[in-house]
Amino acid sequence: MKFGLHSVNLHSCAHPDAAAGLGRAAEAAGFESLWVADHVVLPDPPVAGRPMPPDMPLLDPIVTLTFLAAHTSRIRLATGVVILPQRQAAVLAKQLASLDVLSKGRLIFGLGVGWCEPEMRATGAAFAERGRIADDYLAAMRALWTQAKPSHKGRYVAFEGVQAMPRPVQTPIPIVVGGRTPPAFRRAIMQGHGWYGFGISVEETRTFVSALREAEKKVQRPPELGRLEISATPPGLDVPNQATIDAYAAVGVDRLILRPRPDMNVAALERFAADAGRALGLSK
Repeated sequence: MKFGLHSVNLHSCAHPDAAAGLGRAAEAAGFESLWVADHVVLPDPPVAGRPMPPDMPLLDPIVTLTFLAAHTSRIRLATGVVILPQRQAAVLAKQLASLDVLSKGRLIFGLGVGWCEPEMRATGAAFAERGRIADDYLAAMRALWTQAKPSHKGRYVAFEGVQAMPRPVQTPIPIVVGGRTPPAFRRAIMQGHGWYGFGISVEETRTFVSALREAEKKVQRPPELGRLEISATPPGLDVPNQATIDAYAAVGVDRLILRPRPDMNVAALERFAADAGRALGLSK
């Protein structure tokens, strides 16, 4: 089991000292990865079923991971997840390739299609077409990252006769797909190295992993993607005990991504990372 830390760009971690302190402490404690959330804007008032306060501090994910790359040297840097349809494919491909270069190959690219219609409207993205947009954008980004003569002709983005250098250090960049719908499961099987579920219990994880396995029977998984890696963030904020870790592992989870409490200051965040590392047996 690998262990990551989520929410390193929001709440108190939206302050530079807190983000840097947690990043360094997590790396020293033996965590495998740092994960950032993504919302350009939040609905005010909140929409039903999504109680995030509209004034919640939340830094841009790519900027934050670049900042954390400068304060760490080994820990992986993951978007958990970028809302792909509200970005621009070529610009995001450049940003992520730059981050992979500056971090010396530590990026994990987590993506989703989004759920927040007011946010999509504010960024000019077509909410009803977000799944199709995401698939087109991902294909375009892969072309820029991997093709000797990049070209792409899709419904939402097209280009040829261009280059985008430098290319990423990693070939390929690991791609993790978020989402709990049949299209998200198919996207993970067909295009992702992994799938990520946020705030899910062991039983919910079992259900989603089963749905992924069923999807794999219906769509062809490219062999170069290898086995689908499963990542999950538990619903609570406590460090899981060994029985809980074993339960997640038993249903197929490869990586547990934990969260610090929102109100922790710099010292508390650093203690949390150190204590969690020891409790999980990560510290060397």
